[in-house]
Amino acid sequence: MTCLHSMRPAAYATYLEAAITAYAEDKIASGAWPRAPAMDLSRKVFHDLLLQGLATPENHLFEILAHEGGPTVGYLWFAVLEHHGARSAFIYDVKIEEQHRRQGHAERAFLALEPYVAALGLADIGLHVFGHNAAAQALYCKLGYAVTDINMSKRITGFSNTASGPADAVRVEV
Repeated sequence: MTCLHSMRPAAYATYLEAAITAYAEDKIASGAWPRAPAMDLSRKVFHDLLLQGLATPENHLFEILAHEGGPTVGYLWFAVLEHHGARSAFIYDVKIEEQHRRQGHAERAFLALEPYVAALGLADIGLHVFGHNAAAQALYCKLGYAVTDINMSKRITGFSNTASGPADAVRVEV
């Protein structure tokens, strides 16, 4: 039975590098970041959120084990956040290693997380999912997560950052 185990320092080093790379790739795939600065931007995000590594207050990092005492099959990280006076868990990252995917580990890790979050007295669990990750969206819906916000964007072809003048100088007919 899949279980959560507090992340060990040796696992943290491995996890962090892989997570920084994966986050940069997801931001590129979603169109949010250009490729050139993506790794630097990702490193900054992780550095800002995990200032003290595993000892960062209100952050909980886990190894997902295949079973008690078993091999690590993935990782899960959440932070305790406060919004409008209510404390909740926000999952920053969940990853199942490629060779262990489609075996139910992610689902069971999320279910194992719920009593842990409840014991902390947190009101709910939130997360972000990239629009291009349909498999994760399906899993979260199956587990009872509901959409709370949707961000959308449209890439404009032929756009140039070199503006020729103020916006009101351009005539547009529709």
